[in-house]
Amino acid sequence: MKKDYYIIEKNVDKIIRGESTNFLDPNISNKVRAKLKGYAFQIYYPYKDSDKTIIYTDKLPKIKLLEIITKKPIKHNEILGSLFGLNIENEMFGDIIINNDHYYVLIMNKVYNLIINEFNMVGNNYIKIREVPLDTLNTYQRKYKEITLIVSSLRIDTIISRLIGKSRHEVKKKFLNDEVILNYESCHKINYNLNPNDIFSIRKHGKYKFGDITEKTKKGSYIIKLYKYT
Repeated sequence: MKKDYYIIEKNVDKIIRGESTNFLDPNISNKVRAKLKGYAFQIYYPYKDSDKTIIYTDKLPKIKLLEIITKKPIKHNEILGSLFGLNIENEMFGDIIINNDHYYVLIMNKVYNLIINEFNMVGNNYIKIREVPLDTLNTYQRKYKEITLIVSSLRIDTIISRLIGKSRHEVKKKFLNDEVILNYESCHKINYNLNPNDIFSIRKHGKYKFGDITEKTKKGSYIIKLYKYT
């Protein structure tokens, strides 16, 4: 995609100039790093297994961890939608973290004032924002729900069909409607064979990481493990 090409080249240039990126999703981050062979850089992971990371040279840019205070439960997609509703670019914030009814978002310092002043609702719920120490996440570990499936092949459409209980025809429509995201890009290749650690999401059905094949049955089917983000 032309937009992705621009983002990748812009961030490669930043590192070459000795600067740092903002938050990058794994797809963009991997492509930037692939173009930086021969250049020294470091990667900032806010916590173990974090999705979004920052690539930098000598000095990590200023970031903040904000806690979202709410009286009612809120969902990840509601928080994400509210942030985009403020016209904040995707690279200006890191992962949204939900941990035991506590809600957090990592942000670049550049948008701190905007968020503090304007971010006051998620969905239909009024919220408050407070800054908390970055080391609040030191012991945080992402939680997954482990799922075991028996499938006839490792094709992504086959696995999704089995996972959500829909026919292959219904699943094909989801690919055509950009409802399937694979490794942070829209996926239209329905015959793609999933590899260990591939991450995919299905609109209204959640986000998953493909684990591995645990064994094959006598009839040639695969027993696989998936990890659903909770």
